[in-house]
Amino acid sequence: MHTDFQVKSIDAKRFSQLFDLPDEALAQLGAVRKTVNQKPGFPCRVSLEDAEVGEEVILFPYEHHQVNSPYQSKGPVYIRKQARQAQLEKNTLPKMLEHRLLSLRVYDEKGMMVNARTVEGHMLHNSVQELFQNKQARYMHVHNAGPGCFNCQIDRVL
Repeated sequence: MHTDFQVKSIDAKRFSQLFDLPDEALAQLGAVRKTVNQKPGFPCRVSLEDAEVGEEVILFPYEHHQVNSPYQSKGPVYIRKQARQAQLEKNTLPKMLEHRLLSLRVYDEKGMMVNARTVEGHMLHNSVQELFQNKQARYMHVHNAGPGCFNCQIDRVL
């Protein structure tokens, strides 16, 4: 059975002011400014694209699971200075995930984990469909499996 889904990136408006801060102020927030020196390697969580070599990015701690459950979570993410907010069509996945080993963490409506899986990025679509067969599953977080960094959220379309 097919389940519709929608990918959500983090909101650019919440973090664009970070680029206006001096490095000392960023350091007080636990953030650092970097220049991209390889592609892939700096996945932007706003545009859901790998940043280009030479681009300015900021790496900062992002609270990606703000829930009242034991599974609340925070971790490092990159954003690009010139990032445009990702606007993916329903049932479309970002290309930046295709070449990564991913960790999927699936949650119910109360933010409790109901499943988890590691999957090669090119198999993500099949895994999303399979994991959403569980009627309790409302959304999942996609992380890079090695470093554990959050990439995006995938919501079940009800």
